[in-house]
Amino acid sequence: MHSDDRRATRFWFIFLLLVGFLAAAAARAETIDPKEPDYIGSQRCGACHKEELSAWRGSHHDLAWTYPQDGQTLAPFSGETFSHKGVVSRFYRDGDRARVSTDGPDGKQTEYDVKGVVGISPLQQYLVEIRPGRLQALDTAWDALKKRWYHLYPDQDLPSSNGLHWTGPYKSWDARCAECHATGFKKAYDTNQRTYKSTQAEIGVGCEACHGPGQAHAAWADKPVGFDADAWSNVGKTGLTMNFSVNDASLELEQCAVCHSRRSQVGADTPTPGSDYDDHYGLSLLRNGLYHPDGQILEEVYVYGSFLQSKMNQKGVRCSNCHEPHSATLKAEGNVVCTQCHSPAGNPSFPTLKKATYDSEAHHFHKPETPGAACVSCHMRTETYMGIDKRRDHSFQVPRPDLSEKHGVPNACSDCHSDKSANWAALEIKARFPQSRIGQPHFADILATAWQGIPVPSKLLVLAADKSKPPIVRASALTALASVSSEKVASEAVIHLSDPDPLVRRAAIAVQRGANPQDRVVRLIELLDDPVRTVRIEVARSLLDARIARLPERYSGLLSKAMDDYKASLKATADFPGTQMALAGVALTGRQFDAANAAFREAIEMDPQLEQAWIMLARIQAAFGRNEEAIAILEKATRLNPGSISIFQTLNDIRKGEKN
Repeated sequence: MHSDDRRATRFWFIFLLLVGFLAAAAARAETIDPKEPDYIGSQRCGACHKEELSAWRGSHHDLAWTYPQDGQTLAPFSGETFSHKGVVSRFYRDGDRARVSTDGPDGKQTEYDVKGVVGISPLQQYLVEIRPGRLQALDTAWDALKKRWYHLYPDQDLPSSNGLHWTGPYKSWDARCAECHATGFKKAYDTNQRTYKSTQAEIGVGCEACHGPGQAHAAWADKPVGFDADAWSNVGKTGLTMNFSVNDASLELEQCAVCHSRRSQVGADTPTPGSDYDDHYGLSLLRNGLYHPDGQILEEVYVYGSFLQSKMNQKGVRCSNCHEPHSATLKAEGNVVCTQCHSPAGNPSFPTLKKATYDSEAHHFHKPETPGAACVSCHMRTETYMGIDKRRDHSFQVPRPDLSEKHGVPNACSDCHSDKSANWAALEIKARFPQSRIGQPHFADILATAWQGIPVPSKLLVLAADKSKPPIVRASALTALASVSSEKVASEAVIHLSDPDPLVRRAAIAVQRGANPQDRVVRLIELLDDPVRTVRIEVARSLLDARIARLPERYSGLLSKAMDDYKASLKATADFPGTQMALAGVALTGRQFDAANAAFREAIEMDPQLEQAWIMLARIQAAFGRNEEAIAILEKATRLNPGSISIFQTLNDIRKGEKN
C-alpha cells in the first residue's frame, strides 16, 4: 500500500476512534448529569389541561398571591381610615396605584405603595415594601365578607420597636409566607442588608406547585414515543416529578402538607414536588400552646398534624377523596361529602369501613338541614384565626365532653349548647350511645398532666410504645418525656430510635439526653445513616455537646455530613430570630465566643423582645471582665423590655458582682 494511503487509513481510523470516544463520553455525561426540568407556567399547562385550568382559575390557590395591578384588590382604597391603638391608617389611590399611610419601622407615619395582594376570602391582606427587598404583610386587613377594614390582632398594642410589629421579622413575606403562596419559590436572603432577592416561577399556587416543573412533561406530551425519562432528573414515565396516581396515599398527603402544616424548614427553597416531606420539614408535634392535650387544634397548626391523628389517615384516605384539588373546593355539598363513604353502601376503596346510616336523626339527633345535623358540626370543630377565618379540625374526633370536664378541652356539643354543662353533654352521649368512649382513658390524660409540669415517665413510656396510637401522638409523648429523662428512661426508650415512623425516631433522640454520655453517643451514631434528613440533623444537633474523642471512620464521615446538613439548615433560615439563637448556641458549644456574640446581637436586632438573647449577650461580656458593657446591654434591654424580671435580675447580679 502506498505510504499516503496508509497515512489516510491511519487518519480515518484515529478519527473514528475519537468520534466513538466523544460519543461515549457524551452518553456517559448525559447519564451522570440528567437535566433538571424547568417551570413552564400554568398557562402552558392549560393548553392541554383546559378543564383543570378552568377549575383552578379564581380558586384560593390561584389567588393566593396576586399583584394589585391585576385588579385583584377587594378593598376600595378610596380614602378610608382605620384606627387601632392610636395608629391611624389611611387607604387611598394615587392614580392606578393602591397606597397606604401607616406607622413605619421608626414609628413615624409613612406612605407605601401596595405591592402584593394575598388571598381572596374571607379576608384579604396587602403587602408593602418598607425598603427595597423587604416585603411586609400589613396587620390591617380587608374583611371580604363584611366589607370593612379590621386588625388581625385587635388586643395587641405594639410599638415599632417590638419584633411582632408588622414591620418586624415575623411579618416578613419572604421569610414566613411566600413559599406557600408561590410556585417554585427560591428565597435569597442577604444577611448583611437583611433584605431579599427571592424569585419564584409563578406567584400564586399554580399547576407546577403540586405536579412539579413541567418542562419534561411537556417534552413527553410533544413526543411520547422515544421520551427518555432518564435524561431528566427525578421524573417519572410522563416527565413529572410528582405522581398522584399511585396507590400510596401518603405521597399526596405529604405534597399537600408542604403548605398545609405547621413545621420548621430545613432548606431555603420550596422542595420539588414529589420530594420526601420529612427530608425538608420538621412537623410540629402536639405540644402545649399549639394543640389541646386531646389533639384538637388550638393555635394555627393548619391541617396535616390533625389529619395524622385520624382513623381516616390510618385507612388510606387522601385529601382528594374529599377536596377537588383544582378548584380547591369540596367534592360535594353538605353531608354528601361524608356519605360518599359513611353510608349503607360504603365505599369499595375502603372495604373495612362499617356500612351504616349516619345521615339520619337516629344518629345525630338533630332535625335535618339544621346546623346540628351536619357531620362537620360534631366531628370537625372550628377554630377562628386571623380574626375571622374559621378553619376545621381534621382529626375527625368523636365528641368527648367528659374530657372537657377533666382537662378543659373544647367539645362540639358545648359549642352549640353553650347554656349546658360539659357533664350534661357527656351524660346525653352516654345515654344515646351506650357503647361510646365516654369515661374511657384517653392519651389526653397523660399529655395534660405532662403539659402541666407533672410528667409521669412510666405513663409517657407506655403511650410512646402504644402502636394503636398514631405516630404523631407517640412522638409527642417522647417529646414530653425528654424533659424528665434519666438513664433508666433513656434505656427503655432506645427501642424508639428504630421505629418505622420518622416522627417517632426524631422525637426519641432528645430522650437520650438522660443517658450517660458514652451510651448516648453509641446509641445515636447508629442514626447517622437514617434515610430521613431531619432525623440525621436532629442527631447532629444532639451531639454538638458530646465529648467524642474518636469515631470509626464510617461514623466520622456520616457525622461530618450530618453536621454540614444541620449548619446548612441554619444558614437557610438565618432570617429567623430563633435561628440566630440556635447559631449562638452552636458557637457557644464550640467556645466560639465572637460568633456567639454576633449571633445574639443579630437576634436582638431582629427581635428586641428575645430576653434570653440580651441576657446571654451580657453574660458573655461579663465572663470576659467587660462588666460595664454588660450593664449597658442590660440597661438597654430593660428599656425595650420594661416588664422583664429575668433581665432585671441579671442586671442586678452583674452590678453586685462589679461592686464585689
